[in-house]
Amino acid sequence: MDISAPLTGRRNAVVGMLCGAGSALFWALGFVAARHGVLAGMSPLVLSLHRFVWPGLALLPLVATNGLGDLGGLGWRRGIALTACGGLPLALWSYVGYVYVPLGHGSIIQPSCAAVGGLILARLVVKEPLPPRRIAGAGIIVAGLAVIGAEAWRTMGRQGLLGDLLFVAAGSSFAVCGMLLRLWHIAPMRAAAITSVLSLIGLPILFFTYDNLVAAGFWENLLQAVVQGVFAGPAALYLFTRAVILLGAGRAALYPSLVPPFSLLLGFLTLGEVPSLAQLAGLAIVVVGFRLTQ
Repeated sequence: MDISAPLTGRRNAVVGMLCGAGSALFWALGFVAARHGVLAGMSPLVLSLHRFVWPGLALLPLVATNGLGDLGGLGWRRGIALTACGGLPLALWSYVGYVYVPLGHGSIIQPSCAAVGGLILARLVVKEPLPPRRIAGAGIIVAGLAVIGAEAWRTMGRQGLLGDLLFVAAGSSFAVCGMLLRLWHIAPMRAAAITSVLSLIGLPILFFTYDNLVAAGFWENLLQAVVQGVFAGPAALYLFTRAVILLGAGRAALYPSLVPPFSLLLGFLTLGEVPSLAQLAGLAIVVVGFRLTQ
């Protein structure tokens, strides 16, 4: 009797679950570290450079080996489009948002808008069926976001609303990037390499932000370089891709819903940011919506 198959299946499932949870944890670390950097006085521009410069420099030889002339067959037009919605501009939307609103807003709004935007684009672009369960889930997510948005308007006014809208833009941009990957059949890790390399175009920003970079100090810069440039970038994407391979796209799609609770927990433990009742209520509603959309 061959017992290796079920054992292998169980092992793959465990490894897949660990990879999925790890990817959510790393993405959450990225949100928390970004909020920490903003609170420490680091410019969102510098944070954005940490997010893409280091992986861009590391992956430049790989992209060059595959052919810089046409980006390994992808083409510059597609490469620029991917970078516009999944590269440096996406990071800027997100990090500038933390100038205006606390951690709980960004870490809930951005993944939620990415999920809802992905459903809408899947229906409009590739005509994917949208069962009533998913429609209900998307509606519940929007209701949870409305709770958080109402808090922003009530407690922070226009500034809070602006911060929330920046995270809506970031999540929507991520959804567009995901749809382009699907339409053009591009592997996530390949897309990450190309968008990181093309985001190196933002390096001249250092001429205007050098003083802020130095003022932040060595350890803050090292923290952001490691967390943003490694954990929240290539490492999280690699782990999530492995989860998809080992568990299937359906089950792996549940793990991004762990990002908001992980972020709030880490923010409380490391930054001392206590989520408000409205944020907790919005989180609970959004998590229910996430579950229904899968």
